[in-house]
Amino acid sequence: MLRVLIDATAVPADRRGVGRYVDNLIPALVKAGVDVRVACKPADVEHYSELSASDAVAGGPATRHPAARLLWEQTAFPALAAQVAPDLLHSPHYTHPLLSRLPSVVTLHDATFFSDPGVHTRVKGPFFRAATRLAVRRADVCVVASQATADELRRRLGTSPDRLQVAHLGVDSTLFRPPAVAAVAEVRAMVGLRPDEDYIAFLGTLEPRKNVPALIRGWVLASRGRSAPPVLVLSGGTGWDTEAELAAAIAEVPAGLRLLRPGYLPLAQLPALLGGAAVVAYPSLGEGFGLPVLEGMACGAAVLTTRRLSLPEVGGDAVAYCDPDADSIAAELIRLLDDPQRRAELGRAGLARSAQFSWAASAAAHIEAYQRAIRRPAVRA
Repeated sequence: MLRVLIDATAVPADRRGVGRYVDNLIPALVKAGVDVRVACKPADVEHYSELSASDAVAGGPATRHPAARLLWEQTAFPALAAQVAPDLLHSPHYTHPLLSRLPSVVTLHDATFFSDPGVHTRVKGPFFRAATRLAVRRADVCVVASQATADELRRRLGTSPDRLQVAHLGVDSTLFRPPAVAAVAEVRAMVGLRPDEDYIAFLGTLEPRKNVPALIRGWVLASRGRSAPPVLVLSGGTGWDTEAELAAAIAEVPAGLRLLRPGYLPLAQLPALLGGAAVVAYPSLGEGFGLPVLEGMACGAAVLTTRRLSLPEVGGDAVAYCDPDADSIAAELIRLLDDPQRRAELGRAGLARSAQFSWAASAAAHIEAYQRAIRRPAVRA
C-alpha cells in the first residue's frame, strides 16, 4: 500500500483555500486505498486523525505561526517525516522541505503570481514566485489544479511537462447540491435578506484579483430602472489592500440599492446561499481553478464569470461570461436578470457539468503524481 505523508501545517484555521483542498483530498485518497499520514498543527490532530483514519502527527508549537512554520518545515520536518517513513512526501501549499531525501510532490495552486503580479502584495508575490521556482526545480512532480496553470508555468518558467500533473479540484455533491426551500429561507434570514428579494451572490475573499469593486459598479449599472433591483450579497472575508477600494465603490451605490456583507458563512450554509441566488457572480481577474464557480454550478445556480486563466476550464459552456470591467459585467447581469429561462438553462447545464469534477477523480490524479514521483530518478540533497 502506498504511504503518503501530507504536510497540513499550512492549513489556516478558517479552512479557506488550501484547507478546503486538503480536507477534501485526504478522505478521497483514503477511499482510493492510500495509507495517508498527516502532519498538522497541534489543534488539528483530532480532525486529521479522523479524516485520514490514522493517527495524525502534531508539528509542534512553531507551526501555529506562518513565519515560524516555514522555519520548522526546513529544519524539523525532515526528521519528523523520517520517523513516519512514508513512500512520499506531499506538500500541498507551494513550499517544501529542501533537505528531505524523500520523493516529493508539491501543489502549486496558482500562476497569477507571474501572470498578474499586481494583484498580490509586495511580500506575498515575490515569496510565492520564489517558492514556485524552487518547487518546479526541486520537487519530483508538481500538482496544479488546472491545465491553464500548467500552461502558464511552462510558458513563464520553462517547466517541463513531465514535472507537472493536472489534478482538477472536486466538489462534494452531498453538500453542494440544489438546496431545499427551507434552507434558502434560513440563509436569507441569516444574511439579512427579505423573503421577496432577488439577490446576486459573490463568494470569496474580498481581495484585488476577485475584482469586487467592478462587480459592485456593474451591479449598480444593471439595477438602474428596475422596480425591484436585486440585492448584492458579498460573502467572504477581506483580503489585503481592499477596504479602501471597496469603500470607494460602496460609496457610489445609490440610495434604494442594498449591498450586504455577511462575512464568512458556515460551510453548511454555502449551498443555500449559492443555490438561492438569481445569479452567482465571480468576475475574477484570474484563478488557479475557481472553486466558487464549480460550487455554484453544483448548487444549480446561474453562474457569471470571466474567461481569465482557468475559469473557462471549469465553467465550459455551462456558465455565462463577461469581461472584467464594470460595463461588461453590467451587460451580462442585465441579460441574465431579464431572462429567467436562460438562468434556468444555465442552472441545469451547470449541475450536469459539475458532476464531471469529483474528489475521487482528483485523488486518482494525485495518485498518478505520487507514482510518477516515486519512479522518477531525482537527485536529492
